Amino acid sequence: MFYSGFVALIGRPNVGKSTLLNALIGEKMAIISDKPQTTRNQIRGILTTEKYQAVFLDTPGIHKPQHKLGEKMVQVAVRTLQEVDLILLLIDAAGGRGAGDEYVIRQLAAVETPVILVANKADQTGIVNAEELLPEYCALYPFAHALAVSALTGENLEKLLALAVKYLPEGPQYYPTDMVTDQPERLIVGELIREKILQATREEVPHAVAVEVSSMKKREGRELVDIQANIWVERDSQKGIIIGKNGAMLKAVGMSSRLEIEALLGTPVFLELWVKVKADWRNKEASWRTFGLE
Repeated sequence: MFYSGFVALIGRPNVGKSTLLNALIGEKMAIISDKPQTTRNQIRGILTTEKYQAVFLDTPGIHKPQHKLGEKMVQVAVRTLQEVDLILLLIDAAGGRGAGDEYVIRQLAAVETPVILVANKADQTGIVNAEELLPEYCALYPFAHALAVSALTGENLEKLLALAVKYLPEGPQYYPTDMVTDQPERLIVGELIREKILQATREEVPHAVAVEVSSMKKREGRELVDIQANIWVERDSQKGIIIGKNGAMLKAVGMSSRLEIEALLGTPVFLELWVKVKADWRNKEASWRTFGLE
């Protein structure tokens, strides 16, 4: 008997959904940053064993949107709740309950899917048993279970996985055994570049950045992949920040991106980056499609 199903990771921005996805799958599927709303696409991480296949969906953080792209991201996250077998609602055990958590929980009102409360970042607190959190959260929603974990240290992740598998229905294997994500390589490469920009910049720049991989092909006669990518921002001032003095910032982003891309592809990479401006692109749907966000 084989079990298979879909598990959504939801929560307000910056509670560690992408870190948890990577930890559960055992490989880097989603980019990580301390900036809220890092995840823009729905990313699927696939874990296959002899007995089951669990497909974890890392969704954009549910938040009150400030622009049309934000509205679209929230729509994707909320729609996912209707299409899965289990929901893992992540909260920040270290940060405590806030208005953002309550906003996310309100989105569960019309959902019949079982929901497990996952208190992430338990390594930063004295919480070892999520039952401590139940009185505070169960007044808001009838969770099926609660568990304190640390996606960073691995604390209680095996327990969480065992619990999640119990909710998978009997079903077919949807993806090949050796497949860990359904994301195209080109999209992952673009996200790795964006991750390095997020880590290197601050204030308004991170949210205004999109990366478009315009070309990615193996060089003839050599064990080398040539990649060309455009880094899009909304203002000339943001372009100047990403390029940096004498091109120093862009060079650093390129070097750190190339190392991770080479690890992903398993081959040397020649990476070329250009920084371009497209004013107010987050409010223009045509731009989303160009950047692979539709």
